[in-house]
Amino acid sequence: MTTTTFADLGVPAPLVAVLAADGKTEAFPIQADTLPDTLSGRDVLGRGKTGSGKTIAFSLPLVARLSDGAPSRGRSSRPRGLVLAPTRELATQIAATLKPLADSAGLAITTIFGGVSQSRQVAALRAGVDIVVACPGRLDDLMKQGEISLDRIEITVLDEADHMADLGFLPVVTRIMDKTPTGGQRMLFSATLDNGVDKLVKRFLQNEAMHSVDEATSHVAAMTHHVFEVRDADAKKDLVTALASGRGRRILFTRTKHQAKRLAKQLTSSGVPAVDLHGNLSQPARDRNLAAFGSGEVRVLVATDVAARGVHVDDVELVVHVDPPAEHKAYLHRSGRTARAGSAGDVVTVMLTEQAGDVKVLLRNAAITVTPQKVTADSPAVTELVGERAERIAPADAPAASGGGRQGGAQAGGGRSGAQKSGGQRRTQAPAGESAGGGRRRRGRGNGSAGDGAGAGQRDGQQRDGQQQSGQGRRRGQGGQGQNGQGGQGRGGQSGSGSHGGRGRDAVEGGRHGTERSSAKQSPSRGGDNRRSGGQIRMGDLVNGSTSRGLGSRRARG
Repeated sequence: MTTTTFADLGVPAPLVAVLAADGKTEAFPIQADTLPDTLSGRDVLGRGKTGSGKTIAFSLPLVARLSDGAPSRGRSSRPRGLVLAPTRELATQIAATLKPLADSAGLAITTIFGGVSQSRQVAALRAGVDIVVACPGRLDDLMKQGEISLDRIEITVLDEADHMADLGFLPVVTRIMDKTPTGGQRMLFSATLDNGVDKLVKRFLQNEAMHSVDEATSHVAAMTHHVFEVRDADAKKDLVTALASGRGRRILFTRTKHQAKRLAKQLTSSGVPAVDLHGNLSQPARDRNLAAFGSGEVRVLVATDVAARGVHVDDVELVVHVDPPAEHKAYLHRSGRTARAGSAGDVVTVMLTEQAGDVKVLLRNAAITVTPQKVTADSPAVTELVGERAERIAPADAPAASGGGRQGGAQAGGGRSGAQKSGGQRRTQAPAGESAGGGRRRRGRGNGSAGDGAGAGQRDGQQRDGQQQSGQGRRRGQGGQGQNGQGGQGRGGQSGSGSHGGRGRDAVEGGRHGTERSSAKQSPSRGGDNRRSGGQIRMGDLVNGSTSRGLGSRRARG
């Protein structure tokens, strides 16, 4: 088989040297196909599966062509290159690939995405940048604030346009693209052209060259697919633990954020250190968990579909669909985390017997042919696939996962005179453990400090006489005798326990917005502190679980 080097394709020598230093000398098919057109400035529509080398395919012409012009440092926030990506993880990965290439050409690059403070991003823009890698939402916000202008954009790249469509970003992407000069070069990469992506192509690409390395439903030849059928939820839990216990990197996919968080904790508790990746994590927590997985400190990543779109880690030997995805495109994107860049990999779909029909349709749409196997955690097929198992690690010795997302628990601050303050996060409230006195508002809305015999302060979501009241300002708590109080988040069903209490009943502190809509069993609360997360709110005074909004009460009932 003939190979093509980057030098053969006309890539400038300094960029070839950067790639060679990273062990990249031969071009992948999508790179070999697109580079002659993209280096010449032509619009390109590239269709290739995940892991096919798309990032380098557009990074090389982006840097090569912009390096011919004057750098943007010292100018206002008017970059000349723009890359749009659907998720912050993908934006971060793209920037990591682009940076050494841009550095060699003297070009400045920055990333823009939500979930973090915009102050550093604005500072970088004001310092002057040549290339911006951005997620549509935050970029749109900064454009409206006048912090960035796209009137000098020469090259625009849309990566994973199909996923941006799935996330509902196309109206924002269209608005952003309309702000770029019509004469600039545009490159669009997408696995499919459905769901409105074709409209982007027709509107913004001119005389484009289309390069399709493979069909949208194709899968990697070095990827082996398995379907394991289990009898019940307990057997599924044992099987997933066994699949996670090998020595190599593996990614486990769940459908929901809660499932990802819970499974990572379960695996760590069983001696298999794991970190989670989902939308409820703060950006620093995401970065730390990805770094732990990428460095090999932790071998198991439990993720949701959206969060894992930007995970490009080499040598992932196994992908496990803990929950079969809802449609075949998600299956292909999930599976594409393994068997990357020519490496081999295995993909396992775990299903219960009642899911057999749905999985059959899923695989048919994904053009995957595989025969389901009924297994247990100890079946030979499972043992062979897992290979040598890693030693179990006690939970206390496992690397700490970075949790505490947007709906996590409160942040504990420093104490004063024996008291402990608590600052709430965006959607959580938790009573602080030992501080006496009335409610205290700090950072989070309605975050109260409670004490022995003192009530918790509350902003939203009071439970009163069997009703939940939202939008009220309860500012003072009355002491109780002998019962522990229970603080909770109405919306997420989370709770935190303090050492204060009501008079013979539980004092309940509702979370922001207070949207607990179902009745809860009457139960005395327990002592201790559970700021991170907890069970349901325990409503000693709840009679019928009904809710009312807009009522105002300024004094807690003890």
